[in-house]
Amino acid sequence: MILRTPWRTPWRAVAALFALNGALFGVWASRVPAFVDRPGLGEGALGLILLAMAGGALAAFPLAGGITDRHGAARTARAAALAYGLALALLPLAPSGAVLALLLFGFGAAMGAMDVAMNAWGAEVERSLARSVMSSFHAMFSVGAGIGALTGYLAVQAGLGPLPHFLSAGAVITAATVAMAAIPWESRAAAGGPAFALPKGPLFFVALFAFCSTLGEGAMADWSALFLETVSGATEAQAALGYAVFSVAMVATRLAGDRITRALGPVTTGRLAGLCASAGALTAIVAPGLATALAGFALMGVGFATVVPLAFSRAANDPVIPPGRAIAATATLGYGGMLIGPPVIGFIAEATSLAASFGLIAALALGTTALAPALRR
Repeated sequence: MILRTPWRTPWRAVAALFALNGALFGVWASRVPAFVDRPGLGEGALGLILLAMAGGALAAFPLAGGITDRHGAARTARAAALAYGLALALLPLAPSGAVLALLLFGFGAAMGAMDVAMNAWGAEVERSLARSVMSSFHAMFSVGAGIGALTGYLAVQAGLGPLPHFLSAGAVITAATVAMAAIPWESRAAAGGPAFALPKGPLFFVALFAFCSTLGEGAMADWSALFLETVSGATEAQAALGYAVFSVAMVATRLAGDRITRALGPVTTGRLAGLCASAGALTAIVAPGLATALAGFALMGVGFATVVPLAFSRAANDPVIPPGRAIAATATLGYGGMLIGPPVIGFIAEATSLAASFGLIAALALGTTALAPALRR
């Protein structure tokens, strides 16, 4: 049932969905150690099983794009949110690693489907408001992820296992979000066409623009702490600050990103974003002391923050491919960078050094600057 109330606005509805997407992921991520301790599951086995979640998301992107175009972004996003909450609740019930892999595939698929639909709805809201708001939506994802991780800390402190934690947190967060997202909204239908459209023409360069950024984001998640320990000589506690500084800078910039985009335009914003991220990576490489490396990580967070929102906003307004399929195509290549970034950095680091491998991040960030003209609509 769709409800009309003064406090339910289109922006709040979509922002709530982005927050849910991050929160449920944060709930899961905060309790991963509890799954490592299960019989038959060690760090190595769980690492392989976690690939199932990424596989589920990548498999869901094209399917979700077609469904979004046929049935509407708002309806698809709300349905995916319910499926996502249910998938989270099922994870602690896995009796074996094989079953956990299957459930994580479904969890990733629900997350990926929701990602496509909510970005498509966000683009519709952006068009209705006639101003850039996509960056603020992506900031809400990061805020939600932090809230989800906080519930994990509180659950552990209270002695709750994953099952009661996932059931209670998932139910409350999902119910609140779906209630907030229950607004009247008519999406433009785009029936027909292939189930999956590869990015082509200008859209290919938009997807590549996102790829250059997400590879750096993925690398920062997995390698920033080790960089500070091995290159900057930081302690284990100090090394944990690396990704925290990067994330805080990213969230803060995304909250201001729409104002920046409205003032400078998407192309200039994209160019400056790449320059800032590249300068940050080079700072960490050339002056790898703890303070300067952290400053470099902050610059990288500022630079990478607006890239994916700009790419998705442009994809949803592609003149050739319908919004859902355009976002799905962009997400497949864009998020592919986040998946392959960590292993690529690892291979380069093994062949040369970790500091040298961060040169790839700097180079790809400059690629973002070069590809920014593709954002023109």
